[in-house]
Amino acid sequence: QVQLVESGGGLVQPGGSLRLSCVASRFTLDRYAIGWFRQAPGKEREGVSCISTTEGSTYYADSVKGRFTISRDYAKNTVYLQMNSLKPEDTAVYYCAADNPWRLCHLWAGDYWGQGTQVTVSS
Repeated sequence: QVQLVESGGGLVQPGGSLRLSCVASRFTLDRYAIGWFRQAPGKEREGVSCISTTEGSTYYADSVKGRFTISRDYAKNTVYLQMNSLKPEDTAVYYCAADNPWRLCHLWAGDYWGQGTQVTVSS
């Protein structure tokens, strides 16, 4: 079964940075898009960023554009989310997901999900 494992979450002050990692197993990144989603208490899960290996494109939610950067390391089968200039409203559980590029990066829907990692931005 495809497995995705997130790590890198934690507590940071507003304006700080974190880098999240999503390690994929039992498949390689070249045939899937990988996206980051987040869910805050009382809110629906929302798409944050997505990277398409087939399209060679990256996508970002308007709320994080210019602050977050998604990248991939094929050798390590890992996708990263570099989060800078963090705001309290970025506080959420962050999940990585995998699916075909259209579903994941345009429809924000994923077939495979990680367990999530908590990001808390607070002073």
